[in-house]
Amino acid sequence: MDRFNGVKVFSATLARNREELGDRVTQWLKDHPQCQLVEMRVVQSSDREFHCISIVVFFLESGL
Repeated sequence: MDRFNGVKVFSATLARNREELGDRVTQWLKDHPQCQLVEMRVVQSSDREFHCISIVVFFLESGL
């Protein structure tokens, strides 16, 4: 992985929110043009009742 100086985690448990998760990440990246995407990881965790999806964004923020 290239160098990074920031991490943003997006997560959702409810089905409707999980479906919108990618749009939230895309909007955040558009709203933060100073953040250069380095890597993204998708993580799933679950128990008997709930499934949680997380998207972890590693970025390099300019100007720090």
